Amino acid sequence: MSEALAEASAAASRGEVPVGAVVVRGGRILARAGNRTRELNDPTAHAEMLAIRMACAEIRSERLTDADLYVTLEPCAMCAAAVSFARLRRLYFGATDEKGGAVVSGGRFFAQPTCHHAPEIYPGMAETESAGLLRAFFRLKRAE
Repeated sequence: MSEALAEASAAASRGEVPVGAVVVRGGRILARAGNRTRELNDPTAHAEMLAIRMACAEIRSERLTDADLYVTLEPCAMCAAAVSFARLRRLYFGATDEKGGAVVSGGRFFAQPTCHHAPEIYPGMAETESAGLLRAFFRLKRAE
């Protein structure tokens, strides 16, 4: 999770919402990313989406069945769907997102009968640090 936090910090330094994600398989990092929605002018360029795309490219497969995703913020519905479609084994995340999250908050994507694959879910990993990055970022934005 420390690598995901580093990606979140890098995203904040680029003016992006500080969310970072890392895909790990067999103890090796396959991909890492931070949010890039503003930089790429792409609403789908969430950290999770970018990391999943890179990991799939790295192993040349659309399935990440034996890989785990570490992300600093609870995934939204779009990212939860990508986790499901990629068949990730485990999802570890830091801060919950009561407004936009879709794992333990909101629509709870993985609990829906239409969900084809649900990973093992481990919320609250590095929650204090993850939430702190977000609070500091938005505090600065409000002061601008």
